[in-house]
Amino acid sequence: MKAQTVQKGFTLIELMVVVAIIGILAAIAVPQYQTYTKKAKFSEVVGATAPFKLGVELCAVDQGVSSAAEFSTACSAAGTNDIPPAVTAASGYVASVAVASGGVIEATAVSTSGMSGETYILTPTLGATGASNLLSWTKGGTCVAASIC
Repeated sequence: MKAQTVQKGFTLIELMVVVAIIGILAAIAVPQYQTYTKKAKFSEVVGATAPFKLGVELCAVDQGVSSAAEFSTACSAAGTNDIPPAVTAASGYVASVAVASGGVIEATAVSTSGMSGETYILTPTLGATGASNLLSWTKGGTCVAASIC
């Protein structure tokens, strides 16, 4: 009688299929992970605009702004009328934050650590007089195209 042989282990084809599946998953996961880490880093830039956003809103309320012209003159300079002074020295992932004419806030990321100097721009729009939400904000900048803000 002939003895039966028992197969042990995996065949070469089975191992090649497993390696191919792992390669495909890695090709999809690595770019997604890089985008995720860039978004996490850029969240610091977005967070750095919060005091400036609050300052512009307080300026509009304190100055009794009722038109776009009044808003542009009263709330367009950092360091005045409740708006914090501009940030010009890089800290963490934030390179700078400034307030321009019309209360437009522009924050710029650093150009190191996987960041490319992306910008985050908040543009305020004056609401109707007496409305509960005086300002509404429109998001813009190069971060929108990069899908990180």
